[in-house]
Amino acid sequence: MPTPSSAVDLLAINTIRFLAVDMVEKAKSGHPGAPLGQAPLATLLWTRFLRHDPADPHWPNRDRFVLSCGHASAMLYALLHMSGYDLPMSELERFRQLGSKTPGHPEHGHTDGVETTTGPLGQGFANAVGMAMAREKLAVRFRHDGESLFDFRTWVIVSDGDLMEGVASEAASLAGHLGLGGLKVFYDSNHISIDGSTDLAFTEKVDQRFAAYGWNVLRVEDGNDLDALAAAMRACEQETARPTLVVVHTHIGYGSPHKQDSADSHGSPLGAEETKLTKQALGWPTEPAFFVPEEARAPFSEAAARGAAASKAWNAKRTSFAASEPELAAELTRRLTRALPAGWESSLPRYTAADAAVATRAASGKVLNAIARVLPELFGGSADLAESNSTFLHGEESFSVAHRDGRNIRFGVREHAMGAALSGLALTELFRPYGATFLIFSDYMRPSIRLAALMQQPVIYIFTHDSIFLGEDGPTHQPIDQMASLRAIPGLVTLRPADAAETAAAWKVAIERTNGPTAFALTRQKLPILPETAELAGEGVARGGYVLHDSPGGAPQILLIATGSEVSLAMDGLKLLEKDGLRARLVSMPSWELFAAQTAAYRESVLPAGLTARLAVEAAAPQGWGRFVGLAGDILGMNGFGASAPAEQLAPHFGFTPENVAARARALLGDTPRRAV
Repeated sequence: MPTPSSAVDLLAINTIRFLAVDMVEKAKSGHPGAPLGQAPLATLLWTRFLRHDPADPHWPNRDRFVLSCGHASAMLYALLHMSGYDLPMSELERFRQLGSKTPGHPEHGHTDGVETTTGPLGQGFANAVGMAMAREKLAVRFRHDGESLFDFRTWVIVSDGDLMEGVASEAASLAGHLGLGGLKVFYDSNHISIDGSTDLAFTEKVDQRFAAYGWNVLRVEDGNDLDALAAAMRACEQETARPTLVVVHTHIGYGSPHKQDSADSHGSPLGAEETKLTKQALGWPTEPAFFVPEEARAPFSEAAARGAAASKAWNAKRTSFAASEPELAAELTRRLTRALPAGWESSLPRYTAADAAVATRAASGKVLNAIARVLPELFGGSADLAESNSTFLHGEESFSVAHRDGRNIRFGVREHAMGAALSGLALTELFRPYGATFLIFSDYMRPSIRLAALMQQPVIYIFTHDSIFLGEDGPTHQPIDQMASLRAIPGLVTLRPADAAETAAAWKVAIERTNGPTAFALTRQKLPILPETAELAGEGVARGGYVLHDSPGGAPQILLIATGSEVSLAMDGLKLLEKDGLRARLVSMPSWELFAAQTAAYRESVLPAGLTARLAVEAAAPQGWGRFVGLAGDILGMNGFGASAPAEQLAPHFGFTPENVAARARALLGDTPRRAV
């Protein structure tokens, strides 16, 4: 490994600094302070220690680099450009502009070399924990004669703000417990946040906190000391039993005569005059902007050449592995393309109306255990609720230091870190991760769900105890607004199945989705299996909504739409209407998003525009149902919080009875129909 050369490396470092400064200056927005302070650390890492191949950004065994403080994105774009990724200077000059490859915060899938979408502080750190978990799991799965195909490291730069966020604390605690030695985190300790000195709100001993988590903790007192930084990086490489935190003391806005060590350099351009003075202070030409000395490219070119050689050697190793382990090699190839084994769906349990009533959480657990036997890429667990969520894989160990081959992840009571770590696992493109908790606690992990959707990662969220009918735990645990909140996230598919048959069909949808996350909302209480779902759920759930029942004798007079446990309730209400000689249609609507994606003709066939008497039934907040029932329709939902009582008392208290469904439907057929909420 080449040792740092003060002249060449300083030239490369200042190139990164001032490309970032010029990007921000031209865009008239951005964050120049962090790049000015972090550039020595980041440049040395990228040119001396990070194993990556710009010609093959998706090389499976590449080291991962996560810029958790995504506001320093200009520095990352400068690094990518100098390293030879597909990011020409013209894109740097379009920083933060519409349609550019250099958005304000890094976006995975938008710019080659960006491993994860960061910006919301702490998220990247927790994503990196998932990546480090993936490394340990892959290392034992794809191994022959004691040698593994996977040994990548995950390198992270975090800021003071990252470590203030609770998600980072949750993730750090989990990483220490799991002994994730492949995780190397550099803490840019510059003591400045947007409001000013971190002393205003953040005076803890971070190094002691991480030591208590079980991390290896190192210090670099001067973030411009290349020898000290290199020594810390070598120590990181040597530590394999524990994650490492390197506390690096830097100066935000380094070199700026008037803005160094000041919040003024954090989130706005230096300004033309201060940019000129900063360049002069660091011996950099003031003109032209976006200046790159040819000599500065040498360390990056050398790193790219080493990365290309390492990638080539790994591919040769993979070929040799395939000769020795053909089945595992075929599995690896399949998983890298997110393909599914032929005939995998035959492992799905099948349910009929003759089967006993079962909670959809229990049905989900049965499905999960069945398909896990044919899908080794399924890897996940629960936030301390494995039994309640029915997510434990029977016959499998828990993932731990002693059992890297374990398939059950014990996340502990850390919903937010769980959500972010699941994204990190998915971003390796080698896992179909899942995580579980009660639906009410999806609120704790919503930022991670949102970012998974933004990154189009196929994470599966298993949310149980999905309504007031969980009963005695009361309104603190009874989800009311969570379905509406989740449905508002673009790219997330929510599925609230009506019974076990729809649950099996919902799992098929989730497993076959590769372009975004999926969330299940599942019941605690047992539900009967309807004859109609047993027959129609396979195609119906995949379409998001389908006709479950039409009364005989002619066209329906009223339309009932329901989800989850309220489908059987609506069916019972429909039967009361039929006794009165009324004709009704019942539509099961397990997924709004999937239904909205169907053709207009199909949607019309299910919800005819001419049938305006419509009643939606869902034990949740009514927001959003107006799109399906229209102004002439009605919604039987929850307009307030629940209550602590047995479920059989809550149903009549809040009007979720067949009699009330029928009464609301009859009212819609009268002279004064209700107006939809």
